[in-house]
Amino acid sequence: MQPVATSLSTATPRKNRLWKNILSHRYLYLMLVPCLVFFFIFSYIPLVGLLMAFKDYKFNAGILGSPWVGLKYFHAFFESYEAKQLIRNTLVISSIKLFVYLPFPIILALMFNELRNKWFKNLSQSIMYLPHFLSWVVVMGLTQRILAPDTGLLNQIIAKLGGDGSIFYLMEANYFYQIMFGSFVWKSIGWDSIIYMAAIAGVSQELYEAAKIDGATKLREVWHITLPSIAPTVVILFILSLGSILSAGFDQIYMLRTPGNMHLADILDTYIIKVGLQQGQYGYATAVGMMQGIIGLVLVILANRISKKVSDTSLW
Repeated sequence: MQPVATSLSTATPRKNRLWKNILSHRYLYLMLVPCLVFFFIFSYIPLVGLLMAFKDYKFNAGILGSPWVGLKYFHAFFESYEAKQLIRNTLVISSIKLFVYLPFPIILALMFNELRNKWFKNLSQSIMYLPHFLSWVVVMGLTQRILAPDTGLLNQIIAKLGGDGSIFYLMEANYFYQIMFGSFVWKSIGWDSIIYMAAIAGVSQELYEAAKIDGATKLREVWHITLPSIAPTVVILFILSLGSILSAGFDQIYMLRTPGNMHLADILDTYIIKVGLQQGQYGYATAVGMMQGIIGLVLVILANRISKKVSDTSLW
């Protein structure tokens, strides 16, 4: 019985220390309450709605009163002729946004870090951050104006140079990925570079001074000091991004869809809106959305385990 008494005696001081810590930092914990309430209301309570993925939802019966259908909607989706194309399109667009886009904010952060003129640096950062605060409706409106046939800025420049200025780029499937990626980079690169700039700011200046004494060039400083120092941050953000591998971004893709690129732009996000809100198949749409979340969660867990074994960097 003595070991049990010993464990109880050690547990009590730990609880006392915990409460003392909470009381001493009570104002910080109080500031955390709105955040917890927000996630509880908008992230945890809506989880009850996932029951619709397993029920034949009826308005008059509600979620809890609707009859169970089991895995009917999951089987229906994977047996549908659209499933392969939807999954393929989503994975292609998500992979472009995840893997191809990854170096861009890092490179921009490195460029900002090398600017020595404070006024010019602040101005450049403000200009690069601005697109993040524009909605995709505004961004796509600008894109459509620039790429419009005959009257668009790009077509006018091409016509001035003697080329064909009547190309309808948004209707051409050959230009879909370039337009999608270009608009995504323009809107996101500035804001996403902030966290990398913060990581770069945390690198010890003594390392750079030692490298300069050894005669290292600026490129070698970046390659051997800066990049290895911010590697854990890059890995963590990459792992978190894997959670949305099956969510290619509804707003942007929905406004880029045209009859000419529909076979490339039809993704799971737009499909869920179509079958859920437009066709009223709430249970079916919930099942597809739930599948996105489960696969994202599994990928995050696997990537986290692999990263922990390989580099000792992980989310938990």
